[in-house]
Amino acid sequence: MKNLILTSLVFLTFASVKAQENINDLLAAGINDAQRFTHDYIAPASEGLVYGINNGWFNNAKAPKRFGFELSVIGNIGFIKDDKKSFQMNISDYENIRFEDGSSSKTVATALGHNDPSINVIVTYDAPIFGSQETTLELPTGIGSQNVNSIPTGFLQASFSPFKGTQLKGRFFPKVDTEDTEVGLYGFGIQQEFTSWLPADKVLPIAISGLIAYTHLDASYDFTDAELVDGSNQRVETDVNTLLFELIVGTKLKVINFYGGLGYIKGTSKTDLLGTYVVTDGFLFSQAINDPFSVEHDISGMRGTIGANLKLGFFGLNADYTLAEFDSATLGINFSF
Repeated sequence: MKNLILTSLVFLTFASVKAQENINDLLAAGINDAQRFTHDYIAPASEGLVYGINNGWFNNAKAPKRFGFELSVIGNIGFIKDDKKSFQMNISDYENIRFEDGSSSKTVATALGHNDPSINVIVTYDAPIFGSQETTLELPTGIGSQNVNSIPTGFLQASFSPFKGTQLKGRFFPKVDTEDTEVGLYGFGIQQEFTSWLPADKVLPIAISGLIAYTHLDASYDFTDAELVDGSNQRVETDVNTLLFELIVGTKLKVINFYGGLGYIKGTSKTDLLGTYVVTDGFLFSQAINDPFSVEHDISGMRGTIGANLKLGFFGLNADYTLAEFDSATLGINFSF
């Protein structure tokens, strides 16, 4: 599971850079054009990441007994909708890029989609000796080229109940350094069962809880050795921070319980292209660019969840489905003590 989760997180964060084999030409078009294209290209992947890392925070509306402890292994699959696989690229938004066939705009692939057939643009740049020059660049495609239509994520999570009706929660994905990639995730939250404050909570048929949770992901990808373009210390670094607010309602039965939640996610994602990039045109033109640009996304939206929890002694199993900008299915294996 670790390799699957790592692959997913790394892709979502760095899909744009790994796809841009012609990064030399893209940077030659100018920082503004490169930044604008990258922003639109990775926006759905950033959004999918924010929604994915916020799933699985709860598996019941009823709080465990005081001093109860629960350890969970959570897996999640996010489903990619068709409208997240492409965006409208308008040439009027760019300074030095135009479509090869003269079109004013086209629907092109995001990091989650695929250009079929491929789409070429003409990049204009200024060479010191010969002035305005042009080169042709094939726009990058996304994971749709590999028929990938879902995004897996996963975590280790623990909760502890220091008071009646209160759960303190933490989740963790250990910092993994594999080859040129490093990814880590952590989060913490609090879930409070409001019905536990009522005098008649023992006879009420349902439990009502509120949840607030924070999740942080940071990652880096060093592609200096990939030799896409001359330079040094070339890498991408990303930083994702999110908040989840959720109202949860569920049954209070012994063995199996059903629950539903209505939530709101707010998050930010910042991706930096760092290092030195020497943009060249053979022997006639050379320009060094340091730390070319940053791409930021503010993401927010509502979501609704419905699920069920089966508990057999200290062992539990829960499954739920969430409707949001990225629909998802979550499975949790839980151990209570």
